Amino acid sequence: MKRIVSLVLFLLLVVGGGLLIGATNRPGEWYQGLSKPPFNPPDWLFAPAWTILYLFIAFVGWRCWQAQPTGRRMQLWWAQLVLNFLWMPMFFGLQQMALALVVIFALLATILAFISLSWRVDRLSAWLFVPYALWTAFATYLNISLMVLN
Repeated sequence: MKRIVSLVLFLLLVVGGGLLIGATNRPGEWYQGLSKPPFNPPDWLFAPAWTILYLFIAFVGWRCWQAQPTGRRMQLWWAQLVLNFLWMPMFFGLQQMALALVVIFALLATILAFISLSWRVDRLSAWLFVPYALWTAFATYLNISLMVLN
């Protein structure tokens, strides 16, 4: 029962936190007015993509916490979550694309470090972070492109 409760708490923290940050940092008129690259995804795609990724992130965090709650992988997991939750307020809230770029570079590096560290001890967690790394790499490229165009 404790395992189920802890999984639910991880899901509430990550998915709930992501939804809350998304709801309080809407793209708005500023973002709509930006020149966008031709590969910019439609706005409707971001919410379902991030929801799926947040489910993976929560599950992976729960697995790490079950294995070693204070270990290096868990520290990286917490670091990526903080950086993830920080990007939207930087980009949309403060409209600071350059600062958001610093955050997303750090986020991507942390995700890749997590995958590398997890590869031998928890292959499932490493694989579940691969789509997250790919999406974040794409978002990094999009952040750079928006800076260049605007």
